[in-house]
Amino acid sequence: MNALLKSKQEAAATRLDSASLPAAAGWSKAAREDALARVRSTGLPSRRDEYWKYTRPDALTQADATEADVFKSDEPLVFDSFDRLKVVFVDGVFSAELSDDLALEGIEIARLAEAADISWASELYGTLEAKGQSPVERPLAALNTALATDGVLIRCTKTPSKPVSLIYRRDSTTADAMLHHVVKVEAGASLTLLENGPGAARLNKCLEALVADGAEFHHVRAQGRDHARSAATHMFVELGRESVFKSFTLTVNGKLTRNECVIEFTGDDAIAHVAGAALGDGDFVHDDTVFVTHDAVNCESRQVFKKVLRNGATGVFQGKILVQPGAQKTDGYQKSQSLLLDGDSQFLAKPELEIYADDVACSHGSTSGAIDEDALFYLRARGIPEGIATDLMTLAFLAEAVEEVEDDALKGEITGRLEGWLLRHSRA
Repeated sequence: MNALLKSKQEAAATRLDSASLPAAAGWSKAAREDALARVRSTGLPSRRDEYWKYTRPDALTQADATEADVFKSDEPLVFDSFDRLKVVFVDGVFSAELSDDLALEGIEIARLAEAADISWASELYGTLEAKGQSPVERPLAALNTALATDGVLIRCTKTPSKPVSLIYRRDSTTADAMLHHVVKVEAGASLTLLENGPGAARLNKCLEALVADGAEFHHVRAQGRDHARSAATHMFVELGRESVFKSFTLTVNGKLTRNECVIEFTGDDAIAHVAGAALGDGDFVHDDTVFVTHDAVNCESRQVFKKVLRNGATGVFQGKILVQPGAQKTDGYQKSQSLLLDGDSQFLAKPELEIYADDVACSHGSTSGAIDEDALFYLRARGIPEGIATDLMTLAFLAEAVEEVEDDALKGEITGRLEGWLLRHSRA
């Protein structure tokens, strides 16, 4: 056994020393035991791992969560103006008192912590996560599958009249939460899932989604403005024939955020777009790691990530497109860019293409730079103050990622939040 693997296994043993499968594991017990065995075998991530060389995983792997002050704000929560079915978690625990009635036509929702043996969920729980461990190990996701104590199981059979909104509140300075959601969008159905809030001082969250033939899954999330929280999130998505998956993430602040997305095309003529806008100030690390596998014909994937960084903040993007043999007519596009508002911030990028088919159109681009001085001069010469001109250019820079949001009202909400962040920081 090499020294690196041994140290990772020792880290896993320390983390798991006092851990046990949830008492309500029930129908998910076999998947949880398998995931636990995988964690013990692979160990927890180390800075020496290829896909962790830019981001220190210590805060996510240590035995206990670091205490983090709760962020207080009088600002209305994201999506508050929308008609939605609210499902609320406080410090990682479902709150029936704060949540709406979970009954909604065209959709079935159950709690992971209380659900009986639901056949479709038992077939999916841990399955997509386990598939997503190859060719790159994702031990924090396996840890989640093993130990997650709450979450929701959502089966969409028709198109519901309003979105489902998962709201994560944080009241404790030491909350250490693991949430696991499973989503199945049946053939021909369409679901919009909203997520917002920090969740915990340390949050490990996993979402597995199966999007069946002809189905659509739209996902929009805002990760909360808590300055001190740490989070690792994972999405594992499998796409059927002529299906659509679109996901957008807004991240503002946070000490450490690692968002992983693993997408697999298994049916022809499917579409997957994943995008994000991140704004960081000071002691901020934001990492988007994406792995898209094309294993079907005539599928389209888009990755568009923009980061605005200042006062020493760090942004990371690692994106890969893998085109399997036979996945002809693949259209894969990848773009990652950062706007550095000072000389102390940094952006680290690792775009990758691995192609084993010959009739494809795949490309990637990654850039990092400062505000365009010529454009800034142009605006200032027309009477626009420097601060406002900088904000306008920043919003224009982020616009391409925000455009990936399908719904115009949600797009407007995200843009408004970005404007608010820029206004607050222009006064700082």
